[in-house]
Amino acid sequence: MDFSVKRLASDAGTFLSRAVQFAEEKLGQAEKTELDVRLDNLLTKADTRRRWTERLIKQTEVVLQPNPGLRMEGLLYEMLEREAPRHTSNHEQLGECMIDAGHELGPGTAYGKVLIKCGEMEKQIGGTQRKLIQGVTVGFLTPLRNFIEWDSKTVLKEGRLLENRRLDLDAAKTRLKRAQIADAHHARLNSAPPPREEARAQFSYMFSFLHVKWMKMWTAEVVQAEAQLRKTQDDFDRQAEITRLLLEGISSTQENHLSCLKDFVEAQTAYYAQCHQYMVDIKKQLGSVQPSVVSSDKRLSSCPVTDATLPPLPEPAAHPTHLPPPSSAPSPQTGPSPAS
Repeated sequence: MDFSVKRLASDAGTFLSRAVQFAEEKLGQAEKTELDVRLDNLLTKADTRRRWTERLIKQTEVVLQPNPGLRMEGLLYEMLEREAPRHTSNHEQLGECMIDAGHELGPGTAYGKVLIKCGEMEKQIGGTQRKLIQGVTVGFLTPLRNFIEWDSKTVLKEGRLLENRRLDLDAAKTRLKRAQIADAHHARLNSAPPPREEARAQFSYMFSFLHVKWMKMWTAEVVQAEAQLRKTQDDFDRQAEITRLLLEGISSTQENHLSCLKDFVEAQTAYYAQCHQYMVDIKKQLGSVQPSVVSSDKRLSSCPVTDATLPPLPEPAAHPTHLPPPSSAPSPQTGPSPAS
């Protein structure tokens, strides 16, 4: 029990020291140890790789499953480590609808036959899409998720530990600096005793002496501060080396991700090629279907015009072939003729 209390007090003191050091760095009142340039670049690249991998996973899931509700359901079952229920895809639902409509409208008609064939084709596309989702999940998404779940989390953990070691190192440097300042003040006051003739000088001396004593109590002794600095420096160097080796090791994961990306492209190529083949086949089948019912306009245009279908037209009246000359026509009379 005593050991647990001491350990808890030590952890609380370490946390407080780190918090004070972090706040002073933000306020510009303390110096900050800069990381090695190469190590800092490796940390930056690792963070960039993690962020873009998370975005790639999210967008790929959106392409494979556009429904956000089903994506959330799959994530919930994955967290519970249970198998998610199977849902019919949109193509499969459309295929079932077409097949049911074809049977209802009459499988013996041309329209019913075409509906059934198109429904079967849509169900085949849905099955091919299901295979695509399974293949992409195993060959592309799973390696990326493993990278986020294991490699990236390990890097984040070691990076936070390195940051804590850096704060401890800077806090030790600050304690040593303050201890040296306090020791210098104490030595100067001891070497120059105050004059006894003035009360103000004695009061100033006592105030300065108490201030130095308070600084000596707040900070560690110079020897202890130097020992603490050496220990924190060793811990920081060791953690920096561990982090550097880990970051150099995960840099090779891009080659694995490149191979997974090629598998993803091949899976999509096979999927679209299979869907194209389905469409070519259904187009050939539809081209061989002869409609059994034609439209009214086509039916009227294809019927021959006979005497039985149309009534005979009346023959026009006969006209004279030659008209009398104009001079033989009688001139109009405007009044009675005079007697001869």
